[in-house]
Amino acid sequence: MARAYYVSCHQKQRRPGDSLPGFQMALARLPSRVLRAFAAALRQQLAQRFVDALRIGKGGYLPMGCDGSRLECPRSQQLQARLGEAGKTDSPPMAYVSALVLLPLGLLWSWRLGKGTASEHDHLRSLLGTLPRRTLLVADAFYQGYDLYTAILASGASFLVRLSSRSRLYTADHAPLDRLRQTLVYYWPDKAQSQGRPPLPLRVVRVRGKKADVWLLTNILDPRELHHRQIAQLYRWRWCNEGLFRYYKRMLGKVKLQSRTVKLVHREAEGSLIALQLLLALATRTQSYQGQVAVLSDRESPRRILLRIRGGIMAQLRTLGPRQIAAYQAMLERVRSEHRWRTRSKVRQVWPRRKDHKPPKPPLL
Repeated sequence: MARAYYVSCHQKQRRPGDSLPGFQMALARLPSRVLRAFAAALRQQLAQRFVDALRIGKGGYLPMGCDGSRLECPRSQQLQARLGEAGKTDSPPMAYVSALVLLPLGLLWSWRLGKGTASEHDHLRSLLGTLPRRTLLVADAFYQGYDLYTAILASGASFLVRLSSRSRLYTADHAPLDRLRQTLVYYWPDKAQSQGRPPLPLRVVRVRGKKADVWLLTNILDPRELHHRQIAQLYRWRWCNEGLFRYYKRMLGKVKLQSRTVKLVHREAEGSLIALQLLLALATRTQSYQGQVAVLSDRESPRRILLRIRGGIMAQLRTLGPRQIAAYQAMLERVRSEHRWRTRSKVRQVWPRRKDHKPPKPPLL
C-alpha cells in the first residue's frame, strides 16, 4: 500500500522496488545520520511553533519531561549476540529508547537508542545538546546523581527531580519534617566529598498528596521564579511521557520491533519515532491571539489523525489507472500466495516457557 501511494504521487519518477527484502536491503544502506539530520530539522520547526508558547514562570522555563522504555526485538542470532538479554533470564533481545517530551503537550522532542541494558543517565547526557535555552527537565526518582546534576547545570538547563529514601540532603535549619513545605538544602554525596567536589545548593519542595507526599528537588532557588503550585503542576504533567510510550507501543504497534538485524532495528526505531513526532505535531492545534501563539491543551486525538491519514491514502489509491490497479493487485496476490519448501526446522532454539510442556497421556482402555 505504501508503494502504491508513492507511485500515485510520483507517477513520472522512478518506481521503487516490489519486494519487502529489497526494501530492507536498501534501507540498511541508508546512513543513520540522514534520519538524525531529518529529526534535527524537525526540531527546528517544532521550536519555532511551540517553544515560546510553552514557557512558564517569571524565569521563562521550558518544561521538558524525560523517561525511557524498553522495546522487544525478535530472537534472531545477530540481535541475541549484539543486544543480549535485559532483565530476566532467557528474555528476548531488547532495545532501550530514552525520550524527551514537551510538556504539557506530550510532544516528542528528541530521543536516544541503545541496548536494553543502556544507562538512562548516559542517554540524558547525550540529549542535553538538543535542549533549547532555559529548559527545565522534569524526571522521576531514577534520575538522581551528582554527575548527572552537574552535567545538566553545565549545559545551561535546570531540573526538577523526584526524591526517594536513598537521597541524603543537608540543611542549615532544623525544621520539623512533618511541617516542612520547602527549604534550601545541599546535595553532597559521599563520593563527591571524597573527590573534593563542592556541594550543590538546591531547593526541596514537598507536594501533599492523597496517598503519599511527593518530594521534589530543583536547582531553582528563588520561589518567585517558580513557585510551589507551578512545581506541583509540572510534576503532574510528567505523565505525558507515559502517554507518549503508550501511543508508540499500542497505536503504532511497536511493543515488539520487526527487524532482525541491528542496522534495521535502529532504522525502524528512528523512522517510527519520526512518524510519531509528526503525528503528534499534527494533532496539536495552535491559535494566534494578539500576535502571540497560544498552544491549545485540548488537542485532537492522534488516533483520529492516523485514521484520517489512512483514509486519505486509500482515497488517493482509488484514483489510479486500470493498469496500475491490476499490477498492484497482482503484486498483493503474489505476496499472499508465496510458498517455499523448507530445508530445515522452523524452530532454531528452545523457546523459554514458564514450565515444560507435557504431552497428553494415552487413553485408558
